This record gives sequence, C-alpha cells and structure tokens, in this order.
Amino acid sequence: MPDAETTPTSPAQDASLEQAAETPTVPKKRGVPEGLWIKCPGCGASLYRKEVQRRLNVCPNCEYHFYVSASERIQHMLDDGTFEPCDDHLRPTDPLDFSDRKRYAERLVAEQKRTGLTDAVLTGTGMIRARRVAFAVTDSAFIMGSMGSVVGERLTRLVERATEQNLPLIIVSGSGGGARMHEGILSLMQMAKVSAALARFDKAGGLFISVLTNPTMGGVAASFASLGDLVFAEPKALIGFAGPRTIKATIGIELPEGFQTSEFLMEHGYIDRIVTRERLKSEIAQAIDYCGK
Repeated sequence: MPDAETTPTSPAQDASLEQAAETPTVPKKRGVPEGLWIKCPGCGASLYRKEVQRRLNVCPNCEYHFYVSASERIQHMLDDGTFEPCDDHLRPTDPLDFSDRKRYAERLVAEQKRTGLTDAVLTGTGMIRARRVAFAVTDSAFIMGSMGSVVGERLTRLVERATEQNLPLIIVSGSGGGARMHEGILSLMQMAKVSAALARFDKAGGLFISVLTNPTMGGVAASFASLGDLVFAEPKALIGFAGPRTIKATIGIELPEGFQTSEFLMEHGYIDRIVTRERLKSEIAQAIDYCGK
C-alpha cells in the first residue's frame, strides 16, 4: 500500500517544530487557593483560617471574636452529642402579609435556605460539663437575629421547660435586631411574654445565665438578654438598644470611648463578667456549681 502523502514544510517550520520538541513544558504556576486566609477586623492581620477555627474563631493576635453560627455555638458550649432540640416544628408565618423590598413570606424561605435555620433561635436541652441545662442561642445571620413570634414562643417554652424540670437556663444572645418589624405588634408582644416566663422561673428559684455576644441589640437587649441572674459577655461585643450612631445623632454630643462595648458596660455595672469564648463553657459550669444548681 503506498505511503500517504505528507504536506511539505519549509525550513523555518522545521526549525520551529524541532525547537518546540526540545523545549520542556513549563507547568502553570498555582495560585494560593481562595479562603485559606482571612483578615481580622480587630487588628487587620492576615490569619490562617484553620488556625482561627482551631481557636473557636478567635484571633490569636488581638482576641477579636469572629461571628459563629448557632450550630457552632452548640458545638463549642455543649458536651458532644448531648443537644436535644425542642420545638423545632414551630415555623414562622406571614400573618400581616408584609412586604418591603420583597414579601416577608419569600424572605423567610430565602433565609431558611441560606442559613439552614428555620428561624433565628435554636432551643433545647443538653449537658455542659455533665450538667444538664436548658439552652438557647440566637443567630444574627437570620434576619439579624430579630425576635418574631416563633423566636418568642420557642424561648418561652424553653423557660417553662426549665421551670418544670428545675434546670439551669442558658441563653446566648447574638441578635443585632430587636422585635421583627415584619410581624408588627405580634413581634413586640414576645418581649413581654419571654420576660413574664423568666419572672415565673425566677420565682421558682431558677438560675438564668445570660451570655451576650456581638451584637446584642434592640428588643433582645431590652428584654430577656438583660434579665440574667448572671450576665456574661464576650470581649468587645456591641451591646445596647439603639446603635451608637443613632444615639449620637439624637442627643447631639460625643459619646464616651468604647461606648456600648462589653468593657464599658462592665465598668458601669450592666454585666457581671467578660469571658473569652474558650473559657465560657468552664465559667458557666463553675457558676452552676457555685449556685448549687
């Protein structure tokens, strides 16, 4: 069988082909994978993400406490595998058919998909250093942790459960919003409802430890978050009702340095102790033992 015809090449093409054959292939330079490093808002340092996570999301340089989700809080604070959720079947609705930039019903679905939460609080029971407690944590990722009807109902039922079972009550507040405007007066009622349940819990001799994290603001700060027998706070957390810019614009004077931070509020008697995240679990266990609960 005759050889197939080949297309003749010029001397220049031959030289180019020979040079390409002799030149080794240079591998593509690999860049740094995204997400390995994060910047600390406190000191501005670039931090290795896994090192920060190993320290419970606390900066190793300045001890800035990064945001952590409600589920991560449960992992940090409760003994492994002991959390038993309560009232998770309660779901928010749109009783006022509220709409701003989008319909409230659509916002709820979007927030649930984005965060994996059904509303802005997780409640249940668990163990802290082998001490059984009623436990709740609000999450600012879900509509700024604002308090709607379901948040108030879950917290109220948890307080009542702690009263019936004589359990210490721990509520970790991470809510940058107060009453949820999308539910109007129904949301505002939750402040009084939870506070009333806490009054009955206190009358029954219960121990309530409130833990304030960054941020704890609005109706949450103005109701149950400030009613603890003991009030702990993470370092440099923003705590208050209205934000400092709103207050400054309203009263028209310069605010003190560190206004509405944990450190400022401890100096003025609003909180009892500032506790770093890595010490929080042990401090709560010691407080439960000290109070004989």
